[in-house]
Amino acid sequence: MLKVHRIPAFDDNYIWLIQAQGTNKAIVVDPGDATPVLNTLKSHDLELIAIFITHHHADHTAGIAELTKAAALPVYGPLNETIKGVTHPQSGREPIVVDPDFPIFTVLNTPGHTPGHISYLAEGKLFCGDTLFAAGCGRLLGGTAEQLHASLNLLASLPPTTTIYCAHEYTLANLRFAKTVEPENKQLQQRFEQTVTMRQKKQATVPSLMQDELATNPFLRCDVDRIKKATEKFSGHPLPDSQAVFSSLRAWKDEF
Repeated sequence: MLKVHRIPAFDDNYIWLIQAQGTNKAIVVDPGDATPVLNTLKSHDLELIAIFITHHHADHTAGIAELTKAAALPVYGPLNETIKGVTHPQSGREPIVVDPDFPIFTVLNTPGHTPGHISYLAEGKLFCGDTLFAAGCGRLLGGTAEQLHASLNLLASLPPTTTIYCAHEYTLANLRFAKTVEPENKQLQQRFEQTVTMRQKKQATVPSLMQDELATNPFLRCDVDRIKKATEKFSGHPLPDSQAVFSSLRAWKDEF
């Protein structure tokens, strides 16, 4: 069984520390800053045994050098991106066996935010970097809308009980946009109100559940007729398929 520790970093990042329960072993995901990771390891008396990287952006990678200074840790990361310190490039085709005390991790190719972005999955826990956010998705920073749409469709096919550990606290802003797109969605309105309350109390809103994303995240609902119509109104022309809806929806969010 895995226990996941949330480590806030910078203004709105989350670094995830994955512990094999019953042991002091841990894996860190996207350590953009080494200091809070080292502090968490010390406070929980944990030993870092590996690093997982989803993509090349500095707020996900800048802590690698410091964390590997004391020991030569395996650093897993995307094959198709140049990241200093990665020792085990991943193509998304092979499972990862880090240690006998951890389950096997599946690597998923999830390009779009960046061209080589990958995600990690084990025990129904998805560590997806900047591909899928609570109520939103990543911007296109090197990848294409077609890639990101396909990646989100892949993630949406996971079981609805999948827990999503994304890398940023963007939920409230994402829900404001989602409400603009789909104001009739009662479940979305309820999630927005709950999120407002949580943020007023300075509570984290991630991880989230896939079932909630499927019900309220517009980027996973591009085949819903009212989202299609709202996006067509924004774009000013008919959108022939869900890919076109997604592309226009992503552009709308960029302007929101």
